[in-house]
Amino acid sequence: MRIIKVKPQGYCGGVLKAIDMAKQARKQYPDEKITILGNLVHNAYVKKALEQENIQTIEDSSKTRLELLDAIHEGIVIFTAHGIHPQVKEKAIQKGLHVIDASCPFVLQTQKIVQQKLQEGFDVLYIGKYRHPEAESIYTLSAAVHLVQNTKIPNITNPHIFVTNQTTMSIEDIDFIFQAIKAKYPQAVFHDEICNATRIRQQAILDLKDQAVDALIVVGDPSSNNTQKLLEIGKSAKIPLRMKVQTFKDIDLKILHSCSTIAVTSGASTPPYLTNQVIAYLQGKITKKEEIQIGKIL
Repeated sequence: MRIIKVKPQGYCGGVLKAIDMAKQARKQYPDEKITILGNLVHNAYVKKALEQENIQTIEDSSKTRLELLDAIHEGIVIFTAHGIHPQVKEKAIQKGLHVIDASCPFVLQTQKIVQQKLQEGFDVLYIGKYRHPEAESIYTLSAAVHLVQNTKIPNITNPHIFVTNQTTMSIEDIDFIFQAIKAKYPQAVFHDEICNATRIRQQAILDLKDQAVDALIVVGDPSSNNTQKLLEIGKSAKIPLRMKVQTFKDIDLKILHSCSTIAVTSGASTPPYLTNQVIAYLQGKITKKEEIQIGKIL
């Protein structure tokens, strides 16, 4: 069995920054209560590792970040890598909380561009995923921001239309939806905001198309949008067998018995430790008896 370690993979710069800020907060304030407003990044093992540092996460997919904030009454609140609505930050300050903003710079850039276009009188078509925290921090900015999830394009009377997107979307999906919007609103101004980390990881999968890869394993959390998109890109790369796993313990070797070449990748929020375990398991270097050591996650 030949294993292709697809590069790049693992933590992106924004995720590394967010994790480092959380760890530094615990070192700087050893006795303070620290709460993350939502999952710092979309990975359950990162959440477990932060809990070992006595950093708690409050998450409820049915609530907005503004609503979640009602449950935090003291100490330090960390805003996640996915960005935050200005009203949430203002409310946290009014509650007397110590605010640490771990927003990814690329998400902040998208927010800034959208806010600028709103001030210029544009309506904004924002391509993203409903209730995803990054998208939520942008499509809730104004009634003039319209969330677009597919080729069903809303009717807008404003002739000034600006189009942009969530940073972790599929490069293929964005191009497809851009074309649909352009057909309806040829005068629209387009700005592709897929971040570089997402783009090069997806392109690396597409580049496997002619390499006779039998299977693609994407290591990532079920809640991670960027890892889900990697799995979808695998289909475009014509890879016959595609699977997404959280850890090596999710792999059924019986399914892979006829595969001679397997590619392994992981999303921007997946700990390299977990991906390395997957590769070691495929190589026969570890067995399922080996434990996942939470202390090695961060």
